[in-house]
Amino acid sequence: MAKVLYTAEAHVTGGRDGHGHTKDNQLDVDLRLPTEMGGAGGGTNPEELFAVGYAACFESALMNVARRKHLEVTDVAIDSKVTLSPNGSGGFVLGVVLDVSIASVTDRDVAAQIIKDAHEVCPYSNAVRGNVDVELLLGGQPL
Repeated sequence: MAKVLYTAEAHVTGGRDGHGHTKDNQLDVDLRLPTEMGGAGGGTNPEELFAVGYAACFESALMNVARRKHLEVTDVAIDSKVTLSPNGSGGFVLGVVLDVSIASVTDRDVAAQIIKDAHEVCPYSNAVRGNVDVELLLGGQPL
């Protein structure tokens, strides 16, 4: 069994129209069904939280990969989209688009390889691999 480095703990009541907080109380959010899904809005939702978490994790993985390649990368930005779609059998599936910008790496091939390598080590990428379609973009263009 692998050594556990960290455990996040949260408590949620009320599902998509409820409330959630982390055990350390650093995150405390009202959860609301988005208006696009017939809800009232006025809070966040699991897809937004996933989009933020995945982008943050992916950027950390990318920075780690760049360091291993002895590249100085200081200006990464990631725009993430998480979609929720019916799967045709009563359930739902997620989709993800990560649009990465690395202004300090001007060679597109080098930047694309850093992104691909980050996708191999990012814990979120590893968690969803084979279950969620993830599209990787560099400056709005497919890799």
